[in-house]
Amino acid sequence: MEIMTTRRDFLRLSAAAAAAGCTLRATGLPAAAPAGNHDGIEYGVQLYMVRKEAPADLAGVLKKIRATGFTQVELYPIAYTHHAPDLKKMVEDAGLGHDSGHFDFDSIPARIGYAKDLGLKYMVCSILPEKYWGIAGGFKSAAYNLNQWGRLVDNADMKLVFHNHNYEFKRLPDGETGFDILMKNTDSDLVKLELDLYWLTQGGQDPAAAMKKYKNRLVMIHLKDRVADAPVNYKPQDEQHIIELGKGSIDWKPLISQARMQGVKLALLDQDETKLPVFESMKENFDYLNGLKLS
Repeated sequence: MEIMTTRRDFLRLSAAAAAAGCTLRATGLPAAAPAGNHDGIEYGVQLYMVRKEAPADLAGVLKKIRATGFTQVELYPIAYTHHAPDLKKMVEDAGLGHDSGHFDFDSIPARIGYAKDLGLKYMVCSILPEKYWGIAGGFKSAAYNLNQWGRLVDNADMKLVFHNHNYEFKRLPDGETGFDILMKNTDSDLVKLELDLYWLTQGGQDPAAAMKKYKNRLVMIHLKDRVADAPVNYKPQDEQHIIELGKGSIDWKPLISQARMQGVKLALLDQDETKLPVFESMKENFDYLNGLKLS
């Protein structure tokens, strides 16, 4: 089963769970939260982290995100069943900003008007469909589409952004990686980057070097930690290697400091799976970030 299909199924499965009487568990988190600017960078949460909880009570989930301390939410397709004005109000009523939203690759051109109505700055391609992986021609075809759509998004006064995983860093027969091909064949003014520092590391890359190399494209970063001694791989399905920030092997302070120095204003928690209850994990992640003194 392709990963894109699996993610789209979360809405259907979660709605079914809600109909069966599932409810969100109370967290006991505080109603107030610290201010959002931390040494010049703002911290937020990718809504995918709460994909199981959000369909039953999106408004309540957004308020719980804000209560943990985060001041931005990056939207995800599970929320797009709501009309844009209603969703925008729901987010704002929770006290959250929403500069960015993830979109399924094939949905991007049809969703430009919706994203504009939401007031987004960035439309993010969350992942390429699996049919594009593993061959140079697939990545070139994806790059062509991203360029065409990037121009349309730019004309709507937003920016199209590509979010990496680890599959893009597998060496192809000619020695290049899929990521190399995407970067060579997309216009840096039309296709920006949201670098996921965990997936870069999981794909055997140096996240600091990647941020420096693609400084002119980088607009946001994604955060989640990686357990020590996790093996490099190229399949974006390894939840057992994900852990809360500060508990793993990635040195976050210099990376977030570098991102801020390069002009990145937004860093988003995107912890795919948690062993702790999700809002407890989120609060632990925020407290770690809030405690960093960036250089």
